[in-house]
Order: sequence, then structure tokens, then C-alpha cells
Amino acid sequence: MRGHGFDGPGDYRWFCLQHIREFNAGYDWFDGMSADEIYEAQSPAAGWRRESPSFRGAAHFATPRWADFEDPLDAIGARAEGIRNAARSRGERAQAEAARVVRFSAREREALQVMGLTQEADKPQLRRRYSELVRRYHPDRNGGDRSHESRLQRVVEAYQVLRRASGFS
Repeated sequence: MRGHGFDGPGDYRWFCLQHIREFNAGYDWFDGMSADEIYEAQSPAAGWRRESPSFRGAAHFATPRWADFEDPLDAIGARAEGIRNAARSRGERAQAEAARVVRFSAREREALQVMGLTQEADKPQLRRRYSELVRRYHPDRNGGDRSHESRLQRVVEAYQVLRRASGFS
């Protein structure tokens, strides 16, 4: 028999009201139980001692165990607190990631592009890249050829912007 899922309720028997009444008349859920077991099953806290999947340790945060609480509302409150804490820590991680990604101003990001660097670059990488580009575009290194002079000027300006950038720690 196929259980319920995304595609519908699965393979179950569908009865009209008359047949439901006939089926239920012959069904006794308490059959074979003692008086104490019947009383326990009818208690408002019936099923309280069993763990539901949402209260098992498989969740993504520390979940309370039903058996650790006398009052169901305390367990539900503890679970809600766990959910809030997990959401809070996810939010804090997202903010930290956003701050890391946007650690440079628009002008500094443009200078990074001129230098051919990513936002993950650090100061030593900036210095190495600057030295490499100056050697590549400087007229003294190109036999006096001044065709790369405007590119060299853009590299020098970009380096001046980036060496004072607060995004580098």
C-alpha cells in the first residue's frame, strides 16, 4: 500500500457514510486493553511519552525530549526557543556573509577590477599584483613604448584607492 505524499493521499479505501458506520461498528480500538490501559489511552496527555519526529535529535538544532518535561507546554516552549535560536544564528551568519561580500565601496570594487583582483584579495596579494602590473606596463620595461601609459596610470590610481581601503584587514 502506498502512503500519502505529494501526489495525494495514497492507496486508501474510500467509503460512503453508511459503510463507514458499518466498518466502525465492528472495530474496537480498546479491544484487549485493561481498564487502566483504557484510562491511560483516554487521558489528555495520551501519547505524551512518545517522541514525535520533530522532537527527535534529527532536527538541525538541539531539540528537547518530550520525556524531559512534566508539562507539554514547557516542551513546546523549549522547542520554539530552539527554533528562534537557530533562525537567529542563521540570520547572524547571513549578515556576516553580506558584510564580508560588501566590504568595499563601489569605487574600491571598480579599482579591484582594474587590478584584476576579487573581493577576497588581501593586502599582500594587492601589493604583488601592483608590482606585477607596473612591471608589465611601465615604459622602461617595454623599451620606451608609451602605448600602455594610460593603462599604467589606471593601475597606479586603482592602487592608491585600494591601499587605503578599509576592506583590507
